[in-house]
Amino acid sequence: MPSMKKMVPLFITFISGAMLILALFVPAPPFPGLEEEFSIWFDLIAVFSFLLGGGNLLRVHLKKVARQERDWMFSLVTVLGFMLMLFLGLFKIGANDWSANYLASGTAFKWMYDAVFVPLQATIFSLLAFFVASAAFRAFRAKTREATILLIAAFIILIGRTPIGVMMTSWLPKSLEFFHIPNLSGWILSVPNMAGQRAVMIGIALGIISTSLKMILGIERSWLGGNDK
Repeated sequence: MPSMKKMVPLFITFISGAMLILALFVPAPPFPGLEEEFSIWFDLIAVFSFLLGGGNLLRVHLKKVARQERDWMFSLVTVLGFMLMLFLGLFKIGANDWSANYLASGTAFKWMYDAVFVPLQATIFSLLAFFVASAAFRAFRAKTREATILLIAAFIILIGRTPIGVMMTSWLPKSLEFFHIPNLSGWILSVPNMAGQRAVMIGIALGIISTSLKMILGIERSWLGGNDK
């Protein structure tokens, strides 16, 4: 028999999930307006989750800094960056008045975001290109039939996106226009690639539906902190 500590969250989850399903499929009042009401409640709960997330981030990294564990300097930078952006956003440094948006032009928060965060983000993604190239080199080794097909498709797409692809097949007659590398590249992206993407999206949707139903019916309870009945 589950304890009250778990029965209450299960009951709330069941009621909330059932009401949202009814709001989606039942057009009669009061169900149509329930979706918006639940969205407002979700925003309220999300605010508390941000507070818990920020507090947890500070707790983890401050503990690491205090004990001077491995790479504690990175934790120190994380804490200082978090506190600085929090201070600039809360007190709207540089804004004309308290009613101004903290993201308005001229505010310190906006300057830090544009001058520090965006370049750092671009730098990180630039570094990821090297890891992607390394992973592609390992994945595209033509050791199997599937790997060979993947290698050929990737080569056609890469060449088809460059002027070299146009130059290589520009001599083909119009009756063989389909075999122009840019056209082959577009066909691969719009037909086999799109079919694969849709299959993945359908699988994700089915997974979300099944997991949601399991949570609403109380079958999936790992989110309560354990798998005990």
